[in-house]
Amino acid sequence: MIAAYTACMVAAEIELKFRVRDVQAFLTAVSAAGFDLLTPRTLERNTLYDTPDRVLRAQRQLLRIRQYGDTTVLTHKKPTDPEREQALGRFKFRQESETELSDSEALGAIFTELGYEPVFRYEKFRTEFSDGTGKLVLDETPIGIFAEAEGEPDWIDKTVARLGVSSEDCFTDSYGRLFELWQTETGSTVRDMTFEEACTRV
Repeated sequence: MIAAYTACMVAAEIELKFRVRDVQAFLTAVSAAGFDLLTPRTLERNTLYDTPDRVLRAQRQLLRIRQYGDTTVLTHKKPTDPEREQALGRFKFRQESETELSDSEALGAIFTELGYEPVFRYEKFRTEFSDGTGKLVLDETPIGIFAEAEGEPDWIDKTVARLGVSSEDCFTDSYGRLFELWQTETGSTVRDMTFEEACTRV
C-alpha cells in the first residue's frame, strides 16, 4: 500500500543546459555570481516510464520516478501554452507536476499494470544553488558534466552571461537525448545512463 503523498506542485519549467568543462572554475564563478548552496552534492537515480511503443515520448511527455538522497519524487512533464513556448524560442518550456512518494516500488508496479514500463534509467550527482530568484544545478553524469539554469528567461540569460557561458553553447536537450548522442559518438550499446553501465561502453 502506498502511504500518503505530499501535496502536488504544478509549475512552469523554463530552463537551459550547458556543458561544464572545468568544475572548479564553474564553482568559483557560481560563488562570485552570488549563489548560495541549496543542496549539497547528492546521488540522483531516475527511471522513466512509457508504453512499449513510446506514446509519451511521441507526445513530448515525461513520466519519471526520481530518488534524490532520501527523497523520492513522482514527476510528470508535458508541453503547455504553445504560444508562449514559441515566443520563448531557444528556452525549454514545459508544465511540471510533481509530488513526493513514500513507496516508489508500489507505484512502479501500478504503472506496469496500467501498461507503462521502465524505458530508461539515468544517474547523476546533482548539486543545487540559488540566488533567491532562480535555481542553478550542477549535474555530474556518466557521460559528462552539465549545468542547468532554471527560472525566467531574462534571469537565465543574465545568469549564463555572469558565468561566462556563451548563449551559443546552451541547449535544451534532455538527458535521454544527450545519452543517444553519446551512444552514437562512442558506439556504446548500453541501455541506461548509469555509472556502472556507461563505463563499460560496449
